[in-house]
Amino acid sequence: MIAAVLFGAMLTACAGGPSPRQASASSGSADSGSAAPASAAASWWRPQAGLSWQWQLTTPVDTSVRAGVYDIDADDNAATVVAALHRAGRRVVCYVNAGSWEPYRPDAGKYPKELLGKPLDGWPDERWLDIRRLDLLTPLLAHRLDECRAKGFDGVEPDNVDGYENDTGFPLTAADQLAFDRAVARLAHQRGLAVGLKNDFDQVADLASEFDYGVDEQCAELRQCAALTAFVKAGKPAFDAEYSVSTTAFCAQTQALGISAIRKHLELDAWRQTC
Repeated sequence: MIAAVLFGAMLTACAGGPSPRQASASSGSADSGSAAPASAAASWWRPQAGLSWQWQLTTPVDTSVRAGVYDIDADDNAATVVAALHRAGRRVVCYVNAGSWEPYRPDAGKYPKELLGKPLDGWPDERWLDIRRLDLLTPLLAHRLDECRAKGFDGVEPDNVDGYENDTGFPLTAADQLAFDRAVARLAHQRGLAVGLKNDFDQVADLASEFDYGVDEQCAELRQCAALTAFVKAGKPAFDAEYSVSTTAFCAQTQALGISAIRKHLELDAWRQTC
């Protein structure tokens, strides 16, 4: 993570873009059967490389952490949390599971059984999705992103967009993954949301131009951080979280590459270590 002495400059850069959007109740897009509002379709937040970040998927969110960008759960946080972070000068990203199904989500019952594949390794209750079925998935994802926009989020972190590299139960190809990831990016941008590419290391070169930042886990531990420099070279942030590697082992590398790296607990609570 960027050193604390740089926080003020980063926060200024973060605040220098479009002002945080006000919560809006309007919804819909070209992909969900109705046109996206012109104001949403016209622009979205373009984050700059070097921003600091905090990733917390537990609640309540600790809003006192000195970070320019907060990545928090879309369902578990009300618009008031987003507004409080905005008042503190932060940008706020909503975590949305795009490529897999979780039984505890409010809309879990709306996912047809034909979309559900094998459980995720390490997450037995979670199931991979058949991302080839954009006809079924697009309206479901559009609704989730509509809710992010209504709560006032600035961007979205769509998770599990690398299914083609896993044992999903479906014969997914790299082309299937590219089509799905691009559809997710398009849905986000139509709603005025910045969008991050999550963990899809092998397709960064193909997708970096269509996403606004990268979000990655364990690039230092997996020795894959170089792939993220496509974002940095384009002036976009690359956010990395490490779990098992100490800051002394990864900070020199990630800082040299321009990657904003932090160390987190696996449960993604408020705790973090920065470089």
